[in-house]
Amino acid sequence: MRYDYALFDLDGTLTDPKEGITNSAAHALRHFGLEADPEDLTFFIGPPLYESFARFDIPEDRMEEAIAKFREYFEPRGWLENVPYPGIGGTLEKLQSAGLRLILATSKPEKFALRIMERFELSKYFTLICGAPMDERKAGKAAIVARAIGEAGITDRSRALMVGDRRHDVEGARQNGLDTVGVLWGYGSKEELTAAGAKYLAGELWELEEILVG
Repeated sequence: MRYDYALFDLDGTLTDPKEGITNSAAHALRHFGLEADPEDLTFFIGPPLYESFARFDIPEDRMEEAIAKFREYFEPRGWLENVPYPGIGGTLEKLQSAGLRLILATSKPEKFALRIMERFELSKYFTLICGAPMDERKAGKAAIVARAIGEAGITDRSRALMVGDRRHDVEGARQNGLDTVGVLWGYGSKEELTAAGAKYLAGELWELEEILVG
């Protein structure tokens, strides 16, 4: 087996959060007098919220207000508008059975990540769940990956890799000396993932399984 540890992103990798995230973003933007079709807001999936809201020239001193309005929709409703990718549970079970230690490393606040993982019975496959604090600006992807590595006790980083669908996953892993798999069923393109430096690409779950356990 090539690796002992696999760190996974959540949104766009394990689950499809499109409806909940884009509806939450549209709700927040309406607060600022901005109308947007949720279908045009998929770029909110993956990056920290403040990075996505910055595209709308929301001033820094109102960024917390924007994030609070996003969560006004997301906390009671948006996190439920989410669905696991077909077959992901079976793949996680295979990886776990093969001896891989699975770790969640997500930019989503840990509070919400835990809810989602438990709702879809995915947490049972993971030895550790690491997410962002509620103030996402205090922990970018690299910091979350670093925390996961430390809490998991990973000493040989050549035996661990990150699985994600956006450049933030690849860059955060690379900054911590980890190989990466860019998955193509999420919200990042092949071009985005390749440019960010993904070592592997997987378009199907069986390809991910082959990369991880051979």
